[in-house]
This record gives sequence, structure tokens and C-alpha cells, in this order.
Amino acid sequence: MPTTAIPKKILARQYEITADFTRLVHAHVDDLVAGRATEALEIRDFAGQLCIHPTHLSNTLKLTTGEAPCAIYERKLVAESKALLLDPRLSVAEVAARLTYDPSNFTKFFKHFVGTTPRQYREELWAVQRESSAA
Repeated sequence: MPTTAIPKKILARQYEITADFTRLVHAHVDDLVAGRATEALEIRDFAGQLCIHPTHLSNTLKLTTGEAPCAIYERKLVAESKALLLDPRLSVAEVAARLTYDPSNFTKFFKHFVGTTPRQYREELWAVQRESSAA
């Protein structure tokens, strides 16, 4: 069965949407961490900012990255969670609050993606740091 080539203009727009979405996600999570935002956005909110339908956003990201929008968003949240947990001045509850989670849901979210609870993750990091500083 013959395939039809996708016009370059359409491909360019798909990658533009992907780049814009990624930029919005990073900016939003940075705003959460800095306290400039108090509510987590949903995928439909990002789609609204891009002036496209959420389904179009999802289909476009799946085509260009192979991932759903929520996977990109969740990956950024996990990365920021890990970075915040490095700071011993912040409790796990404070890290959760910065990312608009209650502590229980944050622990479930973190464990789902990392495989350990935030407290276990932090303790493992500190143990590695102690070992490397002792050596």
C-alpha cells in the first residue's frame, strides 16, 4: 500500500507544538518550585495556552516524541522532586507542597515513578554522599 508523504509545513508545525509544549511545562514547573504558581496545570490548560485542542496536542506529541503529554509533564515533576529532595532544609511535606501535592499523594506519585518513597530516596542519597566524603 503506497504511503503519502507528510508535507514539510505540517511536520514543522508538529515540532513547533512539541517545542512550545515542552517550554510551557518547564516554565510552569519552575514557577511551581519558585512559588509563582499555586496550582498545577492540566494538559487541557497547556493545550489552551497553545490554542489547540487537547486531543490534537496529545496526538501531535505521540507522533513527534512517542510519548503522551502527561509523560513529559510527569518526567519534569519527578526531576524537580529529586532536585528539591537534595536540599536537607526542605521536608518531604514542603517538597510536596511546592509541587501542589499533599504529602500522601506526593509519596504515591514519587514511588510510582522512582520506585522508592521520597524519604527512602533522600536517605539513599545521603548514604552515598557520606560514603563518598568518607573515602
